[in-house]
Amino acid sequence: MPSLTFLGAAGTVTGSKYLLETGSRRVLVDCGLFQGLKDVRERNWRSLPVDPRSIDAIVLTHAHLDHCGYLPRAVAHGYSGRVFCTPGTQDLCSLVLPDAANIQEEDARDANRHGYTKHKPALPLYTSEDAARALTLLQPVGYNRPMPIVPGVPDVTVEFVNAGHLLGSAYARVRAGDLTILFGGDLGRFGRPVLPDPDPPGNADILLVESTYGDRLHQADDNGAQLARIINEAVGRGGKLIIPSFAIGRSGEVIYWLKRLEEERRIPVLPVYVDSPMAARALQFYAGRPGELDPDMTPAARSLAAFDTTRMTTVASPQQSKELVASRKPAIVIASSGMATGGRVIHHLAAGLPDARNTVMFVGYQAAGTRGRQLLEGATSVRIKGQDVAVAAHIEQLDSMSAHADYAEIMRWLSGFSRPPSMTYLVHGEPPALEALRQRITSTLQWPVHVAGYEERVEL
Repeated sequence: MPSLTFLGAAGTVTGSKYLLETGSRRVLVDCGLFQGLKDVRERNWRSLPVDPRSIDAIVLTHAHLDHCGYLPRAVAHGYSGRVFCTPGTQDLCSLVLPDAANIQEEDARDANRHGYTKHKPALPLYTSEDAARALTLLQPVGYNRPMPIVPGVPDVTVEFVNAGHLLGSAYARVRAGDLTILFGGDLGRFGRPVLPDPDPPGNADILLVESTYGDRLHQADDNGAQLARIINEAVGRGGKLIIPSFAIGRSGEVIYWLKRLEEERRIPVLPVYVDSPMAARALQFYAGRPGELDPDMTPAARSLAAFDTTRMTTVASPQQSKELVASRKPAIVIASSGMATGGRVIHHLAAGLPDARNTVMFVGYQAAGTRGRQLLEGATSVRIKGQDVAVAAHIEQLDSMSAHADYAEIMRWLSGFSRPPSMTYLVHGEPPALEALRQRITSTLQWPVHVAGYEERVEL
């Protein structure tokens, strides 16, 4: 009997990994990093409960690290099969996996150099070589094209359906014989700029659906009013606006809105620095796939010019980044990572948080245990590179730019099923959100629903 084991994103929002076993065959859907709380992050260092060499195929729903970032580690431990994904996901993985490896190596070097580690020596989770090898395994497959994924087994297939969450994002419809399992990945938003709405789900025997915002609604679309207020208040104080942003997702929508507010003269024309070469390259990938962007955008708005404000500068070199960190001139700085767990943004935060003139604005979900969550919860200091940094800057959150569906949008998407799945498993959420969404689906749709447990194995 086929079985499913939840190796991640069960009771937490990161580390997505779902092991499907059918007969003697094994397929891993998503291969993500755990992020956030220390005891959750430490799972990255444990061996998988199954030998990566015994996995026949890996399927990726999209290129965010919590869905693909463990792949180099699996490769380092012997996985050598194909990794199926959309072409857009392949593009973005070529950015995020080498970058993640570089950050792992840099963090290990810094910890060893400055002595803020208990490990002698501190080692990276994986290396740049591991990331490069992982990229050679990616097998791109277009949307809505069923593809056999297990060598010699034609009745195990995957079909990618647009999820509207990120360039190339998808739900993975896996068919194993007569059984159809829809792995939801992350579900996007309805009626947002840049990306199209999620496609209707079709039907499935088994459904996995994310629950990141299963207990809340996003702020109503205010046509950029709150963003304009935050920017104008920061300018009035003579400070910087620092935006930790997911380089391959939110950066595009943030720049889209900055350009629009400039053109409508609702904010002054300010220097905008994109301190992330990866974000700049990701915008080129978006512009290179106009057919995958929001159909309501004009052809001109789907070009690279849509992501280019009047005084925008891409910060290329580490030296330029250091000079920008040291500058006290008013500006908007967009830098990754989105949860402030690594990357160039932490240097901007270390320099900018103690200054009350500055503003730090978060535009995406902040997982428990991340610096972003600590700042949103009112921390008076945060630890960066082994040092305690005082927080005097203004902290803001712009939830309307989240790329994750809220509970109303999840329910709207679920209404697209013409018949209920025999079981719906809730994943990729924290416990309150999971329970709230379980109750909502049960009471509204009368579907059988189960909140997946970490390392829980269920027969299908």
